[in-house]
Amino acid sequence: MPPKAKAAGRGRAPAKRKLAEEFPPGEVLTDTGKKTWKLGAPIGQGGFGLIYLADEDCGKPVGAEAPYVIKVEPSDNGPLFSELKFYMRAAKPDLIQSWMKSRKLKALGVPRYWGSGLHERGGKRYRFMVIDRLGTDLQKKFEECGRRFPRKLVLQLGLRLLGILEYIHDHEYVHADIKASNLMLSHSDPNQVYLVDYGLAYRYAPDSVIKEYKEDPKRCHDGTIEFTSIDAHKGASRRSDLEILVYCMIQWLCGRLPWEDKLQDPLYVRDAKIRSQENISEFLTKCFSSQDKPAEIQRFMEEVTSLGYRDRPAYDKLRSILQAGLEAIQAKDDGKLQFSPPVGGGVAAPAPAQVSTRVPESLQRHWHLPPLFSIS
Repeated sequence: MPPKAKAAGRGRAPAKRKLAEEFPPGEVLTDTGKKTWKLGAPIGQGGFGLIYLADEDCGKPVGAEAPYVIKVEPSDNGPLFSELKFYMRAAKPDLIQSWMKSRKLKALGVPRYWGSGLHERGGKRYRFMVIDRLGTDLQKKFEECGRRFPRKLVLQLGLRLLGILEYIHDHEYVHADIKASNLMLSHSDPNQVYLVDYGLAYRYAPDSVIKEYKEDPKRCHDGTIEFTSIDAHKGASRRSDLEILVYCMIQWLCGRLPWEDKLQDPLYVRDAKIRSQENISEFLTKCFSSQDKPAEIQRFMEEVTSLGYRDRPAYDKLRSILQAGLEAIQAKDDGKLQFSPPVGGGVAAPAPAQVSTRVPESLQRHWHLPPLFSIS
């Protein structure tokens, strides 16, 4: 198995990953099913390697409207290997289509996996994966909108993500890194959103058996620190993804999270998140002005906080909470995503969080922390 990248945080720096050589347009790759794919121009680069436009090898150059992308990285790197395991187990087209049919869904925001394999060039081996081509990411939209999304849009995004997470969770995985830059609009339909980047996806229930909750130093700071769940500071669970979704919705509504000033201190951030759940109403008051505090966000957060590590979330109940929020503003999920900035300034920016150095005993038990845990 290829080596995994070391978690960020204290300790030795992660080993430097090799960058993929840029292949010329027209390079043909053959996947494990003997299907051939032709590369077009590179359209992106990540820590693992390059992303190319791609199409089935049909004897002509890959055009600008190619329906696929191929991720390529040196074979001894780890991130794409980890992501590929998720796609092969949970994102095959027939699996996604069957789920959509059983739940009468018109769309599901999980990119489909079309193939993968190894490719040799110049004496070097590369791993590749073929998935759906997508469009722009929501972080760019967030910045364009002045770091505020309208309340209707946030609730719509929450509903889309609940559907995605229910699918991922029921296929034994948690995502662990939900954020605007990992949400992408469809290339062909600007009203459809996809959750991408499964490099940190965690198989929490292999063969439907939930892993024991225990501290995993290798994963202790995986993810993006401002959104990382309390569990993900130590492990991972279904409630982890829903907790991260709460943080995303709050940031999208009010512009920033109360602990964003101290992201260089993971212990402070973790403690701030734990303290936020002792008094959710007080926490949300730090994020919103009193007249703009959305009741549905408080109800959603209370429901997520009540979950135990092994509990299956009540997805339908969570959906009904967000739908009630739409009704409260006399809106409905009409399938159209409007990314216009809020008129009149929207909600107030949050004040810096005031975090106690000691976590209450009730929360110590709920989050499996050592007795009298505190930050020195």
